[in-house]
Amino acid sequence: MTTQVIVLNGGSSSGKSGIVRCLQAVLPDPWLALGTDTLVEAMPAAMRASDAGIEFAPDGEVTVGPEFRTLEAAWIEGVAAMARAGARVIVDEVFLGGVGSQQRWHKALDGLRVLWVGVRCDGAVAAGREVARGDRTIGMAASQADVVHQGVVYDLEVDTAQAESMECARAIAVLVE
Repeated sequence: MTTQVIVLNGGSSSGKSGIVRCLQAVLPDPWLALGTDTLVEAMPAAMRASDAGIEFAPDGEVTVGPEFRTLEAAWIEGVAAMARAGARVIVDEVFLGGVGSQQRWHKALDGLRVLWVGVRCDGAVAAGREVARGDRTIGMAASQADVVHQGVVYDLEVDTAQAESMECARAIAVLVE
């Protein structure tokens, strides 16, 4: 069975998006890139500052409410449906709930061939990238660097503080069947 979904999990500014772009360049078949940012951007603006939706605190903490969870569940099922319909999908995710987040994806992706990849990056390095990007709440990268990996099981882990995006993508591509 060929790999149908690649799930990249890592904190904000860990380098996931760069790896995704490199994967799309090095993998022989076309792959769709979808991520948690895609979901958040698709939500009504009012949900991006609501305790029922998603809130970004000034210190970088992210909290999600019941309306966010409802839409997230539908989105995860939709991503799984696209993979079942024949699209190959790279998911750029931030498992704020650690193992609980992975379990939601496991359930939806049941029966599909999935490659689970942890994208690690030292919190201080990610925080530096966060400042340089200028489009993230300061503190988000440091607060997420470790918590998103708690209890999560991977097929492969890469460290973007130690390797460039293309090097990480090539290490991942070797495992794609």
